[in-house]
Amino acid sequence: MFYEIRTYRLKNGAIPAYLKVVEEEGIALQKKHLGELVAYFFSEIGPINEIVHIWAYVSLDDRELRRAALMEDPDWRAFIPKIRDLIEVAENKIMKAARFSPTGGSAS
Repeated sequence: MFYEIRTYRLKNGAIPAYLKVVEEEGIALQKKHLGELVAYFFSEIGPINEIVHIWAYVSLDDRELRRAALMEDPDWRAFIPKIRDLIEVAENKIMKAARFSPTGGSAS
């Protein structure tokens, strides 16, 4: 299993607006195409104005196909401008779980 960890640093004070529009519109579109949402967080202590969401994929090919489908969805393309100006910095990581991870990993 592969995990995509997406971290966004938002503009100061933008977390409530971001979470509202994602909850009302964005998350359903993402789940429709991306599949397994592992977690969705916002910072409380530490780096402020930070959003982290984690998605699970069977393979990197699975991720690529699912992300492509999301990007082709006209509803998603209409949604993007609602969050784009709230985000200052975006970071994306792909992680693979270790065999002993509670999420279930592999030997390699």
